[in-house]
Amino acid sequence: MFIQIIQGKVRDADEMRRLVDEWREQMGPTADGWLGGTYGMTDDNQFVGVVRFESREAAARNSGKPEQGEWWQRMEACFDGAATFHDCDEVAMFLDGGSDDAGFVQVIQGRVSDPERFRHFMEQPMDMLHEQRPEIIGGTIAMEPDGWFTETVAFRSEDEARAGERKEMPAEARRDWEQEMATMQDVKYLDLHHPWFASAS
Repeated sequence: MFIQIIQGKVRDADEMRRLVDEWREQMGPTADGWLGGTYGMTDDNQFVGVVRFESREAAARNSGKPEQGEWWQRMEACFDGAATFHDCDEVAMFLDGGSDDAGFVQVIQGRVSDPERFRHFMEQPMDMLHEQRPEIIGGTIAMEPDGWFTETVAFRSEDEARAGERKEMPAEARRDWEQEMATMQDVKYLDLHHPWFASAS
């Protein structure tokens, strides 16, 4: 799987939502290798789109279509400044992955100092996470070669997510979590209170 993250400050959130829906309805059905996407706006009008493709090559073929270029021109006009792209070949899904049933999605971004260690962490079973945080439906982790990562975590509701955050973790799980957090820099959290989703039929 390949994930492309598109984000940036937005000047016209309503038009951006309309254009994302337009793409899903009109171009999504014929897009090469498109699997789906998670989208949302933060409280300070930051748009985040996490789009999944079968491969980088499929995404590139889709980007080369004339209709894609015309659509992106209209989409780009909604941003207040330049949009940022993150292209990630290293992708992992955990638990049930992203879910169209989620009522709240938290996007976590940052950089890891030891990408190889983080890859190993990504590959581990998530049984303990499911046991300790049952309100987490699932999510995705995407990483670039330099260690920059984007993680999406899907919850049924924000209330359940906040309640889960307040739970005391068992000592072993807390130690593992703290060790992983120590390898991360420039971590930021982007809360999508009203996410929306798209998926290939």
